[in-house]
Amino acid sequence: MLPENQQQLCDADADQLTSLTREQLKELETKEKTAKEKILEGITIAMPVICGLIAILEYTQIPDKSKNVHPERYFYLLCLSIAAYVVYFIIALVRKRAGVNATYERVHYKAPLFAGLFVFLAFYDYMTLKTGILTQPFVPCMNSIINAFCKDYMMLLDCTLNTLKLLLLGYSAGVFLGLITGITCGYSKKVRYWIDPIIKFLGPIPTSTWIPVTMVIASSLFGGAVFIIALGAWFAVTVASMTGISNVDKDFFEAARTLGASERQLVFRVAIPHAMPSILQGCTQGMSSSCVALIIAEMLGVKSGLGWYMTWQTGWASYDKTFAALFVICFIFTMVTKGLEKIKRHVLRWQNGAEK
Repeated sequence: MLPENQQQLCDADADQLTSLTREQLKELETKEKTAKEKILEGITIAMPVICGLIAILEYTQIPDKSKNVHPERYFYLLCLSIAAYVVYFIIALVRKRAGVNATYERVHYKAPLFAGLFVFLAFYDYMTLKTGILTQPFVPCMNSIINAFCKDYMMLLDCTLNTLKLLLLGYSAGVFLGLITGITCGYSKKVRYWIDPIIKFLGPIPTSTWIPVTMVIASSLFGGAVFIIALGAWFAVTVASMTGISNVDKDFFEAARTLGASERQLVFRVAIPHAMPSILQGCTQGMSSSCVALIIAEMLGVKSGLGWYMTWQTGWASYDKTFAALFVICFIFTMVTKGLEKIKRHVLRWQNGAEK
């Protein structure tokens, strides 16, 4: 037995370790960096600025092989991108000196990606505008894409709003119905007996296959597109929810029944929480299927949205506007995916330890 004062000190140390966050514990475990490691870290963080300057020099110093209207726009974009990274680094440095290292570590981790992006932009500009190896206007240079966006931004904004409206309606309907179907089938074997054959029948068929049929049968093109998008999300969420509910340990249900839990409590307090990782994974997969179905539906039938805009501009050989819409689509879908990932990390934060 330890003396009482030593026991109190041990208990205090244990409480202090328990109260430390994961970030603080990581700092305690991190070894002091050597001079070589510090130099390499500095070079890594400086690489985006260096590569950005290389991209600027490539754009301004190498003569253009084809006509380039408003050349200053791409130059301003490169300068703003470098300035944004420098501001991001300064904020990270200030937070690090204040004792918060997460932002600085994020900058250090993403610096090679930012540097690679500038290298890609320089290479792409060289292959299109400077040499013509990638023939214009079929493969427009970055400045042409920026000019197209500046010229037709109102139309792109309207199409973007229509695309988001269609995506949110279809995806929300698909997720809602998928949760009902998947949770019911996963919890009730009787319901699963009737629904499972339908899922197995529809599952192997790509969502895009239903577009021509749906566009003919549906009373409106918009309603048909919503149905196609919802179908893709419904299948992914249904399968994931059903699998997650079915894999919940039966001992949890028996323990809850012993404590007097009702059937409703078994579903909402036991089954769904334990199946949440699988359900959220299905929601992410459903968004991917919905995005693919959305663009195909817009290209084939719907008279609005970014997919329709790309088809329309391609028909008029306005490839710079087509690429501008493509960049907008990539940006939107990236933001939507990141939003879903943040929701997933927040809901499942218990997997990595509860936040203090």
